[in-house]
Amino acid sequence: HKQSRKTGGDRPDNLITLCETCHKAYHLGEIELKITLSPGFRDAAFMGIMRWTVYNHLKEKYPEVSWTYGYLTKNTRITAGIVKSHINDAYCIAGNLNANRINEQYLCAFKRKNNRQIHKSNFLKGGTKKKNQAPYEVKGFRLFDKVDYLGESGFIFGRRTSGYFDIRKLDGTKIHASASHKKLRLLEPTNTLIVERGMAG
Repeated sequence: HKQSRKTGGDRPDNLITLCETCHKAYHLGEIELKITLSPGFRDAAFMGIMRWTVYNHLKEKYPEVSWTYGYLTKNTRITAGIVKSHINDAYCIAGNLNANRINEQYLCAFKRKNNRQIHKSNFLKGGTKKKNQAPYEVKGFRLFDKVDYLGESGFIFGRRTSGYFDIRKLDGTKIHASASHKKLRLLEPTNTLIVERGMAG
């Protein structure tokens, strides 16, 4: 198995043929194989399981909610002569092409609050703690806090114990790679779901 059976399963693209000597050497870390790992199906599995949960919850609150499909959205967009984008797709899915559009968009991202793989830093289980890892909170700021830096809002993507932070927009655009904590103002504390408002482009 290229990846463990638990992670990659017994799919043909996760299997490779090795002699017994090479197999043992590979697992002992004595040799390195030039193999490409197959992409996982985590996203597809998530959609397969979670979409029904989301749909059923929405249906309870808003009975008019219904499914739509990509080919329908594409047809609506082409018929209306609208350029392809996530925002325009959402506009077409809403179904009211006569609505007055606002020039704003909301970018949302899920960020975990901590690494639940405790064994990674558990010495009894063979784990090792990252070297030079900054503590959870530095100078009153945490990872993914929404902050204001000299009049521009962004999120903390990286932190150093010295009190300097990597500030970026949610799409990864850099605001400052090493902003001093003295020039930061907390706008919103970190959350599992972080939201950024911007101009529709």
